[in-house]
Amino acid sequence: MMNTINTQSSCADDNEQDTLSVEHALQSMLANISEQAASEKIHLTDAVDRTLADSITSSINVPSHRNSAVDGYAIFQADLPANGDIATLNIVGQVVAGHAYEGDIQQGQCIQIMTGAQMPLLTDTVIMQEHVEVHGNSIHIDDRHNPGQNVRQAGEDIQQGQVVLQAGIKLTPPQIGLIASLGISEVCVKTPLVAAVFSTGDEVLNIGETPRKGCIYDSNRYSLIAALKKIGCKVLDMGIIADDPDKLRDAFELASKHSHVIFTSGGVSVGEADYTKQVLSETGAINFWKVAMKPGRPVAFGKIGDSTFFGLPGNPVAVMVTFYQFALPCLQKMMGLTSPLIAPIIDAKCTHSIRKIAGRTEFQRGILSKGNGDEWEVCTTGQQGSGILRSMSDANSFIILEHNRSSISEGESVSVQPFSSLF
Repeated sequence: MMNTINTQSSCADDNEQDTLSVEHALQSMLANISEQAASEKIHLTDAVDRTLADSITSSINVPSHRNSAVDGYAIFQADLPANGDIATLNIVGQVVAGHAYEGDIQQGQCIQIMTGAQMPLLTDTVIMQEHVEVHGNSIHIDDRHNPGQNVRQAGEDIQQGQVVLQAGIKLTPPQIGLIASLGISEVCVKTPLVAAVFSTGDEVLNIGETPRKGCIYDSNRYSLIAALKKIGCKVLDMGIIADDPDKLRDAFELASKHSHVIFTSGGVSVGEADYTKQVLSETGAINFWKVAMKPGRPVAFGKIGDSTFFGLPGNPVAVMVTFYQFALPCLQKMMGLTSPLIAPIIDAKCTHSIRKIAGRTEFQRGILSKGNGDEWEVCTTGQQGSGILRSMSDANSFIILEHNRSSISEGESVSVQPFSSLF
């Protein structure tokens, strides 16, 4: 008779029991995330990439006056010729941007006008300078022109009292310029989130330390710090905390007092030989989840004091995958972004086969490029182990293999998420 042993499910199983789907895990996190209320007024030149806290309403018309869209000649539309005729108009003056023409103008006359210059009173049409013949102090025009052409109306872009930017958007360079065009020098934006980050474990070394047997250099903390700074967070780098329950407890307590969100990596899965999970269970309201995904199965999420806590897996690639798929959407909500950054999913032809078992979502690291027929193509970066950080470094996209999908054949279409929308 064959002896048997009792085993637990693991991420190596084809279909692990008691796991959440990626979608369920994210929605559960988002449901327990609140927008932070604090805001500050800053100068417009410092506002790029910040979240707008108050909507922007224009106090002026833009443009403030009727003006010419081209260099040319301002005329009365009644002087436009028809039926193949040629009209001759006398040039009686000139007006440039920033100045107004103060004289009188009659039918049969025109004013030379520069782009952006205010239209002389009663004139309503501009003939581009390339479309006239100049003869001394007069111009000749033909019948190819339309009434009102090449004239920008007052308030054509923005009208006085119009809400031009809604609160909750991330300010981009074009929006900074738009605000400046309204004469506004300061804007109210959300204050940056403060994120505390630390690594745990006696086997983890700081950069610069002498290598020791059985130890590794800390890469997860640096990846997380870079990712957090990239989205505008202020980072409280708490270094490496030893495998000591009292030191861990002190670290979590300190982090919760000085940050909006706390990030750790490792120590949250079954069988971890350290005290992280134990101390988390004592100090906070933490959920320890197994998510049906690869890489990134173990994830912890919850509250420590007033801070939101993310306990990410320990493997370097799993840290980055779970950060961008779970933490980033949550941080954007905390920042008050009502229109989060677009993270487009595009279809691409997979240039080789990929083995996959249905029942979990996989995030392979891929290289996306244009094929010969101007069609998007993608291939993996090679070995996809969750400890192979180079698979992320060499990639420019995630190949997302959906929960119910099985193995991919060469030439099959797959979903791809470019990194440019995330990093």
